Amino acid sequence: MFNRLEKYFNTAGPCNEKKHYIVPILERNKDIIRLINQEQYFVIHAARQTGKTTLISKYVDYINKNKNYYALYCSLETVQVYTEAKEGIIQIIDNIKSAIKYSNIPYKETFAENIDKNRTTIIIKESLTDFCQKLDKPLIIFFDEIDGLENGTLITFLRQLRNGYVTRHNIPFPQSIALVGMRDIRDYKSKLREGRQTLGSKSPFNIIQKSFTLDNFTKEEISHLYKQHTEATGQVFEPQVIDFIYNQSSGQPWLVNAIAKEVIEEVLKNDYSKHITKELVKQAIQNIILRRDTHIDSLLYRLKEERVKEVIEPLIITTENNDRLNFSSDNLQYCKDLGLIIEKNKTLQPANPIYAEVIIRTLSYNSQFELQSRIKNKWIDKNNKIDMDGLLKAFQVFWRENSDIWIEKYQYKEAAPHLIMQAFLQRIINSAGEILREYAYGTRRIDLCVVFAEHKYPIELKINYGKKTISDGLEQLSEYMDGFGEKIGWLVVFDRQKNSTWDEKIYWKTEKYNNKIINIVGC
Repeated sequence: MFNRLEKYFNTAGPCNEKKHYIVPILERNKDIIRLINQEQYFVIHAARQTGKTTLISKYVDYINKNKNYYALYCSLETVQVYTEAKEGIIQIIDNIKSAIKYSNIPYKETFAENIDKNRTTIIIKESLTDFCQKLDKPLIIFFDEIDGLENGTLITFLRQLRNGYVTRHNIPFPQSIALVGMRDIRDYKSKLREGRQTLGSKSPFNIIQKSFTLDNFTKEEISHLYKQHTEATGQVFEPQVIDFIYNQSSGQPWLVNAIAKEVIEEVLKNDYSKHITKELVKQAIQNIILRRDTHIDSLLYRLKEERVKEVIEPLIITTENNDRLNFSSDNLQYCKDLGLIIEKNKTLQPANPIYAEVIIRTLSYNSQFELQSRIKNKWIDKNNKIDMDGLLKAFQVFWRENSDIWIEKYQYKEAAPHLIMQAFLQRIINSAGEILREYAYGTRRIDLCVVFAEHKYPIELKINYGKKTISDGLEQLSEYMDGFGEKIGWLVVFDRQKNSTWDEKIYWKTEKYNNKIINIVGC
């Protein structure tokens, strides 16, 4: 006898409330029905695996059950491989036809039944017009994966939607259309401008009435989600766990589900008698980071893109050039839409602490691997304390001998000193400790706290930008140390001026500042 399928935390594909624990999704996005009732065309954009497909699938079911409209979900994912507009448009027609075939919409066999496939500039508009003319209720279409279309296909497709939109009160056409993808409508325009394709005076984008994104889970929604598991199994999430997961993930839906799934299924092996603790959650997060699950891997693959590098690198480096980023640039918005960064407290920073960790680890991974044979654990004593002075002095020697060669290995060359230093530290602690990282654009520093065997080692990384570098660093590091209650810290200053000699760059000073001992490490 097979047991009834237990619900579980889903991390792959759309959620199904019969199979998965789920946050009520329709209640979170009530604007959609209002826009449909107003006969609007709109965009839904959000980062990968934040619930877009779950949302629109639920809305298609809801609208069809309500019986005021016919609703259709149509994925354009398979169209992405077509580089020529003609082939792309024909594939869109085939995808719509397939979606209708498996829907509850009548006259499904009549859609695009006698089209001339050579007339690709009008066949979508004409096919939808002919089909809508037969229906006894308005048609609503959700086009998913819209942002993957090649430029020519995208323009031709949108122009036909625009043509149908402006004439729909006299000639039948879908009442409301949603374009769904990772990027906002403004980024489609940017993409086309880069491709040097003109939109003409009548832009196909001006039919879009609203563009909105999906919010991350709130702390209360995470609690509600996890409570479903507790009610089903009796397994308890200890009180501090919800706060910790919310702080680490910022409520990113895939991370919230993945952390719970990892703890329950992999760490505890589905032993529901054991409580889920903060320490177990930390272990689960490290597992996800080290394993580089598909979500993490696909997101961080974007780091190789030049337009992403233009935004991410200034977050990591600590120069005085605070005007390097244009806060209204298309590339910046692109990185926000990807879910990589957020704007918070008038600074740009990684979207959550887990992404902050994996961004650094990904960019410095090769260095960590190469350093494995060079670094031994001789700086860890029998009491599990790190000889941080000895370790950083060893780094000074390594940096003097190898910096030029190692910097050339990096795509993010300006950020290379910070990345190499963090790779150096990562190889020492391995999985026995952790590095807490704080970095954001405009702060002129990276704050690190190495945590190993319950001992804490606050470190600040800076680029030498002039006379105030040291004084600013002492003040900033002192404030950072206060948060950990530590009295000893290390200020690492990289001198990248071409006219500086190595004897000027490499030095060690110890100063007392605000009743603290701060070691200044020149590199």
